[in-house]
Amino acid sequence: MLDSFDRKILTALQSDATLSLAALSEIIGLSQSPCWKRVKRLETEGYIADRVTLLDREKLNLGVTVFVSIRTNQHDEQWLADFASAISEIPEVVEFYRMSGEVDYLLKILCSGIGDYDRIYRKLIRSAKLSDVSSSFAMEQIKYTTALPI
Repeated sequence: MLDSFDRKILTALQSDATLSLAALSEIIGLSQSPCWKRVKRLETEGYIADRVTLLDREKLNLGVTVFVSIRTNQHDEQWLADFASAISEIPEVVEFYRMSGEVDYLLKILCSGIGDYDRIYRKLIRSAKLSDVSSSFAMEQIKYTTALPI
């Protein structure tokens, strides 16, 4: 069970994973030793899954976001395993979901433009038998966060 100190630690680390123990302790109002023990417990219990560095997509020429809806007539375990394996080999696919409803799978792809997306699309359609592939290009990113609501 998370208490208010745990929630403060998680909130602070989501904002800046590079905080020193001294800075984190000051932010949450605990001395360093109890703060360190809590961070270690939160890691051990899986609340802190990883620590990463967020990169600027524009500077890396990945400013175009494409959402790809996929439908298929294939719904067996082996097909899904093969499809998931093929998709994991496409680094531009940054999110991949199995969906309920009319769409079977939803992908989020980051690329440099339409020509780059076409290259990725061709990999995608070679990866498995698909019934329908529909692409939507994001016009504007209105909200983006990696922080989970705590």
